[in-house]
Amino acid sequence: MSSASAGRRLHFPAWGASARAMDGAGQAYAMLRTLYVVAPVLFGLDKFFNLLTYWPAYLAPVATQVVPLSPQAFMYVVGVVEIVAGLLVAWRPRWGSLVVALWLAGIIVNLLVLGHFYDVALRDFGLLVGALALSRLSVRRA
Repeated sequence: MSSASAGRRLHFPAWGASARAMDGAGQAYAMLRTLYVVAPVLFGLDKFFNLLTYWPAYLAPVATQVVPLSPQAFMYVVGVVEIVAGLLVAWRPRWGSLVVALWLAGIIVNLLVLGHFYDVALRDFGLLVGALALSRLSVRRA
């Protein structure tokens, strides 16, 4: 790191700032924040409609043994949690991204217990790492 850049502090402008005005870390922050707001909200909404896939098929039977709900009713709860998590990322990205990371960890455990969809579990692990990166990028330096 050069002496000129050593004293430079990152400031992440609002979403409305142009990409040209942001450095690489600011652009990464904006992309990750957008992803972790939009994806949980859309996936959460789809839990009510099953348009992208039939979500109850991704639920380990032990989940409905612990929480006495039908698989679809369980998915309604999951959908609400995902929507709230996405909105939390919009409002407080540092903490919201940690909530999303923990949620993704729970999804991964569910898929491993289910014994299927290992490809989805691996994808969700990548998303978990991205959520942790967003949390780190969200730390503002004064």
